[in-house]
Amino acid sequence: MNNSVFTYSICGDRSLRMAAGRHSGRQGGKGVIESWDGMGGNGGSLTRGRKFGSEELQLMLLALLKEQASHGYELIKALETRSNGFYTPSPGMVYPALTYLEELDYATVEAHGNRKRYHLAEPGRLYLDANRERIELLFAKLKHAARKMAWIKEALTDEAASEPGGVGASGWLSEFVEARRALKMALYRHSDASTDEQRRIAAILQRAASEILGADAAPSSDS
Repeated sequence: MNNSVFTYSICGDRSLRMAAGRHSGRQGGKGVIESWDGMGGNGGSLTRGRKFGSEELQLMLLALLKEQASHGYELIKALETRSNGFYTPSPGMVYPALTYLEELDYATVEAHGNRKRYHLAEPGRLYLDANRERIELLFAKLKHAARKMAWIKEALTDEAASEPGGVGASGWLSEFVEARRALKMALYRHSDASTDEQRRIAAILQRAASEILGADAAPSSDS
């Protein structure tokens, strides 16, 4: 299987822009879409969608099969649920990935009526063990995406996420969201920084990452 990527849509471009228009003027004159969480990009990146590589999809599918044997449709729904609707891979990507995993002997298949049920095989389990950190990061990204979706829904309906100190279904404090946004904007404004300035900023970010992760944890180089 090649390393082609698939793109998933968060929600319709038209509905997002209409919602942004209804709520323009809030948060210092910015629409909700333009200031939604400070780390997920702006409205443009929302409507463009994001990408996972085929190998990443395979890892996520194997991790789900480790939890329980499943049909392809159930795996699609599981990823959709974990990301709160942010990410729903198409059958055209999932089923070829499952076939490839079967060819590698990472998964086995049993007939279940007119459908196929996939099981994790021992070579697949070993592959998961060898890629534990990558899988943890992938599912952390899905969880983060799920919170983003919850935050957007709250913001567009004037719920707690938009109030100072408010915490809604996303679990994110408004000041936490604003601090992340401020960091992103600061980095944008220093994108043409000199070499010495880049070193200074990198040192600040490394210290901050170490404090967030804890004294004994090293920040991941995977973004």
